[in-house]
Amino acid sequence: MSAHIAGMGWVTPLGSGIDEVWERLNKGEQAQAEAVANTEGSISYQGYKVPVSALKDLPPHPRLRRASAISRFAAGAGLAAIKDAQNHGLTTDPARLAIVFAISNGGVIYTRRFYHDIVSSGANSASPILFPETVFNAPASHLAALLGISGQSYTLVGDGSVGLSALNMAEALLNDETLEGCLVVAAEEIDWLLCDAYARWRLLRSASVGHNSARGMIPSEGAGAVLLSRTGRVRIEKSHAAIHYEHRCDLKDRLKIVLERLGSNPKEVTVGSSNGTFIDRAEKAVLNERSPKAPFYTPKWALGDSVGASGLWQTIVGVKALQMQKFPPSGDGIMAPESREFKSTNAVIVSCGLNQGVSALRLSV
Repeated sequence: MSAHIAGMGWVTPLGSGIDEVWERLNKGEQAQAEAVANTEGSISYQGYKVPVSALKDLPPHPRLRRASAISRFAAGAGLAAIKDAQNHGLTTDPARLAIVFAISNGGVIYTRRFYHDIVSSGANSASPILFPETVFNAPASHLAALLGISGQSYTLVGDGSVGLSALNMAEALLNDETLEGCLVVAAEEIDWLLCDAYARWRLLRSASVGHNSARGMIPSEGAGAVLLSRTGRVRIEKSHAAIHYEHRCDLKDRLKIVLERLGSNPKEVTVGSSNGTFIDRAEKAVLNERSPKAPFYTPKWALGDSVGASGLWQTIVGVKALQMQKFPPSGDGIMAPESREFKSTNAVIVSCGLNQGVSALRLSV
């Protein structure tokens, strides 16, 4: 069985249209950082937030009335992927679709509010309306209800590599001939609580650090969605679920193993996951050793690191790059090839997570 990408959608800090965001990336645009502040204190961080305009086409639905931001992002991206597939001639029966949802941090905004209410005023003050939004599978539940999907629905929790693991799982699900397709969605939201955690782990970029310094990541929010089916414009030639690395110093060797198992050609173009952390050094070392002149690009310098959602953003960028035969310009100290244009029918997507996961896949047109 061969899995193909039949439809794509995303919600990003640069907008929500596939072509719209791609055009902005090709102009070298970068999302504008906003303050992510704690209302209870003076410490503030910076992050890339989704603009209100990115969800202007989201239809009204009772499920989304009180849903968290992460669920609205997921709904926007998922609906866009379905529509994109339909625009290219693929009709799907919701009863014959499965959902695989990828997530890393979850609904941190409502989690913080729920916890704060308990700490400040006691357990009786915590709103039961908030609690369902604090669980990891809430976005998948909202999306399934919105689309009328009553069949298989799964939520994978992991680090930044979880998006590609979800695609790998979706491929396996398509072996079930009763399914017409599998919608893979990944989403994240940002909050002061999350930024504070990354800062304590020394992974967050300081607001005082300049744009061209690789001294930590800038967190972002949004969602990505890919509808897999047995036919489509781009084929997933091979995918590899995440493997574990014990220590940061092990990342380089684990990445080599994943690429070897993928059987990738050293001349294939690569969409990487460099984000301003220790990942950059390992990724750069492996790819320079394996394919020093092959075109490379990471969308994280422009869109930030949306952790769980980033893998699907990378996949969408890989599809667009193969269709257009070029990468957007790179920045932020990221390694860049001599030319952004190339002639290739394959692209490798590499996803190295901050919490010891490495995954990859190869796309083919």
